[in-house]
Amino acid sequence: MHAIPAVVLVAALLGVWELYADSVATSSSILPAPHSIAVALWSNAGLLGHNLAITAKEVALGLLLALALGFALAVLIHLSPILRRAVYPLTVGSQAVPIAVIAPLLVFLLGFGLLPKLIVIVLICFFPVVVTTVDGLAAVDPDQLKLLHTLDASRWQAFRFAELPAALPAAISGARIAVTVGVIGAYIAESQTATSGAYSGLGHEINADLTALQTPRAYAAAVVLFAFAIACFYTLALAERRLSPWANRSRGDTR
Repeated sequence: MHAIPAVVLVAALLGVWELYADSVATSSSILPAPHSIAVALWSNAGLLGHNLAITAKEVALGLLLALALGFALAVLIHLSPILRRAVYPLTVGSQAVPIAVIAPLLVFLLGFGLLPKLIVIVLICFFPVVVTTVDGLAAVDPDQLKLLHTLDASRWQAFRFAELPAALPAAISGARIAVTVGVIGAYIAESQTATSGAYSGLGHEINADLTALQTPRAYAAAVVLFAFAIACFYTLALAERRLSPWANRSRGDTR
């Protein structure tokens, strides 16, 4: 039932798109109609499925690395004020570095393969994890810390029983943001570092199809990428409800 408004909105947008594409004399190589994209999606299901598997692998591995790196860095920043002043500005600045600048260097150093793509995805994904985790660690209830100190808890125990549970929902929320930008990161990585071939990921497929004026198939690949991003986002939302149910109760989440 919750998905009905979104389905109705998508159907309305597709209807407007279809009417516009049919009424305006535009080539399908410029703006394909939704029915042309649906045909391309159906007739190229195998090709798109293989490329989706490659992109999904890259996103999953890149997201796991970004989560590990981002969470560890957030903890270090939280525990060390000096490190926060030294590293946090560089972390923010890393998001302003154009991927097109470093991609050729990654290819030169690491070759065409999985590793340079993962580095690109990690660079794009780890920042929201760092920011949300740092904020979550800082948002711990001061009364909890006072109680633990009264009970002679060590610094590690205070982190384990108060700060870490407070930061977990924020870290997962950061992961939800990261996974959506990670899909974009995978597209960029495949565009910049992918090798030629039939199965090099959806990003490479989209660029190759646009170059070859196979625009309906390029749009079909974009639809698959769009659906994949939505599926990843709501999978992490489900994981958040399972891993940190106390956060959902505190927000009055009745989903």
